[in-house]
Amino acid sequence: MSDSAYLKGALEAILMVADSPVPAARLAETLSLDEAETVSLLREIARSCAGQETQNGEGYLRGFQLREAAGGWRFYSHPRFADVVGEYATAGQNEKLSVQALETLAVIAYRQPVTRSQIAAVRGVEVDSVVRTLLMRGLIRKCATAPQSGAGLYETTDCFLEKMGLKSLSDLPDLAPYLPDNEALEDIEKEIL
Repeated sequence: MSDSAYLKGALEAILMVADSPVPAARLAETLSLDEAETVSLLREIARSCAGQETQNGEGYLRGFQLREAAGGWRFYSHPRFADVVGEYATAGQNEKLSVQALETLAVIAYRQPVTRSQIAAVRGVEVDSVVRTLLMRGLIRKCATAPQSGAGLYETTDCFLEKMGLKSLSDLPDLAPYLPDNEALEDIEKEIL
C-alpha cells in the first residue's frame, strides 16, 4: 500500500467517526502532515466519492460525499438520497425511548445546560449515540458552548415538555439531590479530558 493510499484511508477512518466537520489543520496535525498536503488528499477523496462506481459491470452513484463545510471536512449523505435517508432517520419516531435514552434525558433535564462528558460522567457510559437520538427526536438541543472546554452544552426543548406533559421544568419531580452537583461534574470532566 502506498503512503498516499494509507493516508487517504486514515483520513476516511477519522472522518467516519467525526460528529462535526474536522478542520484540515487538525487532520494534518493528527497525521503529522503539512496542511496543504492534507487538503490535497481530502480533495482527492472528495472527487473519488463524487465519481460513479462500477459494480458487476453496472454503474451506481455513491451514497455519500466528502464536503468541506463549517470550517472543516465531513462525510454527508448524498442529497439525491435525502428522501430515503429522511425516512430511515425518522422511522420509529413513535417508538418508546430506550432506558439509556431516558436516563440521558433525565440527566439533561435536571442538570441543563450540560456537556456530553458531564452526562457520561453521571451515567458512567459513552452517550454520543443516545444524544444524537434525542437530538433527532427534537427532545434536546445544543444551546451553547462551554467556555472552558469548548464542548457543546445541551438542554431540553419545548417538545420535551410537551411529550412529558409538563408546563415547565419546575414541574419535574424533585430528583436533583440524588445527582452529583455541577461542581462535582466539572471535576469529573477535567479528569476525563
